[in-house]
Amino acid sequence: MANGTYILCPGQGAQGVGMGKGVYEASGAAKETYELANKVLGIDLSALCFGGPEERLNQTDMSQPAIFTTSVASFRAGVAAGKIDPATVTSYAGLSLGEYTALHLAGVFDFETGLKLVAARGRLMQAAADANPSGMVAIMGADHAAVDRLCAECADEEVLVPANYNAPGQVVVSGGIFACQRIQAAAEAAGYKAAALKVAGAFHSPLMESAAKAMTTELEGASFSAPAKAVWSNVSAELHDSVASIKIALIAQIVRPVKWEQIMTKLAADAGGRFVELAPGRTLAGLAKRINRRLPIESFAGADALA
Repeated sequence: MANGTYILCPGQGAQGVGMGKGVYEASGAAKETYELANKVLGIDLSALCFGGPEERLNQTDMSQPAIFTTSVASFRAGVAAGKIDPATVTSYAGLSLGEYTALHLAGVFDFETGLKLVAARGRLMQAAADANPSGMVAIMGADHAAVDRLCAECADEEVLVPANYNAPGQVVVSGGIFACQRIQAAAEAAGYKAAALKVAGAFHSPLMESAAKAMTTELEGASFSAPAKAVWSNVSAELHDSVASIKIALIAQIVRPVKWEQIMTKLAADAGGRFVELAPGRTLAGLAKRINRRLPIESFAGADALA
C-alpha cells in the first residue's frame, strides 16, 4: 500500500450553502452531474446546494442526496481536468453517507441508483429521528474505554452508544435526548470537552432500527456489481469483499458505529500516499490531521483544485 492514491468521501455534516457552485461553474462534467440529479429527484437540488435555504439543506432527507451529488460532481470534474486518474486509485473510503459515494465511484452501482438510495436513506433516517426524540454528542479528549464507561453510567435505561469513532480523542455518541444531556454534563465534569451536535436524531444507533429495516427493502431491489477498486467498510474498517456483504454492511451501518478512525489509521500508514478529499468541505482533512499532522490532504471542494 506504498504511495497509493486514496479518495476520501465526506458524510453528513459537511454540507453548506454554496457547496459545489464553483466546481459547477468551472466544469461541464460537474454541471452535467447536478443536472442529472435534478432530473432523477424531480427537484432543483443544485439551487438548494448553491443558494439554500440553509435550514432545508441541513435536513437529513436533503443533505444526504446533496452531499452525494456534490462529491460525485467534484470527482468527475477532477477526472475531466486530468487531476484524478481513476485507474491509479488504490482505494475509496467514505464517512457514513460517504460510503455510498465511495461504492459508486468504485463501480458498484451507477449514479442514478446511488442517488435514489441515499435519498431513500435520508428520508428513512429523518422519519426514524422524528419518531424518537434523540440526539448526538461529540466528546473530545476521551479514549474509547472512557466513552464506553460514560455511556454505561449515563444511559439510565435509554439508548446511549458510541456512534462515530472519528479520530483519536474524538468520539460521537448517540442516544435518547435526556441521555445525551446527561453524558454531555458528565463528560464535562470529567474534564473532557463535549458538544451537542445539530442533527435530527441518534444516527448509527439502535434508535435507527426502523430506517435499517426499511432500507433493507431498498437495497434488495438495487442492482450492485463487484467493486472494480477497493472500498472500505464503515462497520468493519476492512475492505468490502462481495456484493452480498456490501448490502449487509450498508444496513448495519445505520444502527452500528462508524469506524472512521480505524480506517484512516490504516490509510495514514502510507505516509507517501496521495489523499484527495472530495467536496463538500474539509472535515475529513481535519480528522486526518489528528492521526498524522503531516499527512497531505488535497481538497477538491473548490474550482481552484481544477486549475
